[in-house]
Amino acid sequence: MMPKLEMGAMRLASYNLRKCKGTDGHRSPGRVLDVINALEADVIALQEADMRLGPRPAALPQRMIDDHTDFTALPVNTSPVSVGWHGNAILVRKSAMVEATHRFDLPGLEPRGAVAVDLPGLRVVGVHLGLLRSSRQKQLHAIRAHLAGLDDRPTVILGDFNEWSRHQGLDPLKDAFHVHAPGRSFHASRPMAALDRIALSDTLELRDAGVAETELSQRASDHLPIWADLQNPASA
Repeated sequence: MMPKLEMGAMRLASYNLRKCKGTDGHRSPGRVLDVINALEADVIALQEADMRLGPRPAALPQRMIDDHTDFTALPVNTSPVSVGWHGNAILVRKSAMVEATHRFDLPGLEPRGAVAVDLPGLRVVGVHLGLLRSSRQKQLHAIRAHLAGLDDRPTVILGDFNEWSRHQGLDPLKDAFHVHAPGRSFHASRPMAALDRIALSDTLELRDAGVAETELSQRASDHLPIWADLQNPASA
């Protein structure tokens, strides 16, 4: 069971869906939505929310999100059949006040991109970094450069960082962000690595964080979702 939010807190989450293909080999968007609903988050960054080839149709269809959750998928997609961009999507509560969305092109051997949403007093960036550390570091530098061109507000970067080391590899964030690994999130059936992380700019306070490891989340994808409760800058 997820812990309840403290007064004035905001819950963020990140989840690599593996295109809704579970550890049992079955592709089940409905099962993934059950996991998402149980997170009780305000904002969720998704990775691998679209299929990989062609026009990249949504693995987690917008219609199902609309009909079976209190979330909306933000319009970061460039293909009409996708729910995200380079597989990255952001869900926010239907009642959320969204000021802007952004897409960040990222360098590397594989096509990668990051997506972001501006909420009152907070920016949330969803990422799925590359498989090579050299690519990941270039991508983090690129994200920092994109952020430098936007207005200055408290910022969270979260997602699948693909970094196996708990202490190395994320140097481009160190001067301005605190990187947290809430726990081992991969592989869902036998968690061994903390690939999914959350990075907070200096003004944000982490109140609690963890990995949502349940019988259902162990089957729904090869990653477990992570979550973090933050002080909500908009309510401070």
